[in-house]
Amino acid sequence: MAHLFDPITLGGVELANRIAVSPMCQYSADDGSANDWHLQHLGSLAMSGAGLLIVEATGVEPEGRITPHCLGLYSDANEAALAAVVALCRRWGSAKLGIQLAHAGRKASARVPWQGGGPLAPGGAWQTVASSAIPFDDGWPAPRMLDEAGLARIRDRFVAATKRADRLGFDLVELHGAHGYLLHNFMSPISNRRNDVYGGSLANRMRFPLEIAAAVRAAWPRDKALGMRITGSDWIDGGLTPDDAGVLANELHDIGFDYVCVSSGGVSPQARVAVGPGYQVPFAEAVKKASRIAVQSVGMIVDPRQADAIVAEGRADCVALARGFLDDPRWAWHAAETLGAEAACPPQYARSRPAQWPGAALR
Repeated sequence: MAHLFDPITLGGVELANRIAVSPMCQYSADDGSANDWHLQHLGSLAMSGAGLLIVEATGVEPEGRITPHCLGLYSDANEAALAAVVALCRRWGSAKLGIQLAHAGRKASARVPWQGGGPLAPGGAWQTVASSAIPFDDGWPAPRMLDEAGLARIRDRFVAATKRADRLGFDLVELHGAHGYLLHNFMSPISNRRNDVYGGSLANRMRFPLEIAAAVRAAWPRDKALGMRITGSDWIDGGLTPDDAGVLANELHDIGFDYVCVSSGGVSPQARVAVGPGYQVPFAEAVKKASRIAVQSVGMIVDPRQADAIVAEGRADCVALARGFLDDPRWAWHAAETLGAEAACPPQYARSRPAQWPGAALR
């Protein structure tokens, strides 16, 4: 029996299966606003058969974008552009819709990957912010350490973006607390060297991310789903560990979050990440054992039987795929065929599905 295709409820949202399309940066927005690229990219993935589609990391303020071409949700123009994307996905897709709200912190103001990555040249760059005035790497500018007013401003920006996401009709909000971006930057002892109440102990380093989490929880309806992508390991001596992730997950549970997605790395270029199929699953499994919250696993989960085993063995409650869906936007259909299950398929494409699918012609 294919456990991957069992339904799951997160908060007040029931997902048809345990497959999520992971947030994937497209670096293709116009002043933070979605455009035709997002319409075709997300529209296609909405009818992929996955139970959940999460929109890419979306900046809560212009300075919180990774690049000048990253998506944002900080203006009326951003909101109107995303409304068209949501409407398209709702009309033709079956997936529930989520959005990942983010602030890139000291890793902002960067070039897009196909232009080499790294910091923007003077003239196009903007001042970045972080927990401490420590550059991400050699050749990167020093960020400004956030003071009390800066912390309050960013907290308010997360709340404002959350309210926009609610108006847009998203089913789920995920905060980005991983990959070296601002919330992870505060949590990791590698990047947080503060000597005030936001630095030092794990409890202090978690303080600002948890303040953001509590403020977003208060602004987000209880009948929708709320989660955070967190870090299972910094992959560097002295960095965050799976035990730390378990502590954070329990704190988020107590605030009222519904799930965590466990990723890793990104806080330092000195980290040595052992990348391979399912390489982050052990971190998700550790968090699941240590916490009282639903856990999603991510990271080179590409084979249907691999994904099904993760859920069937209780290592995680659901899985999120990025590369798999970029390579094959119909990954969930093919996984259902492999596992003898069913996945939603629009009637326009029913002729491409095996005859043994009883629901092949049904959305």
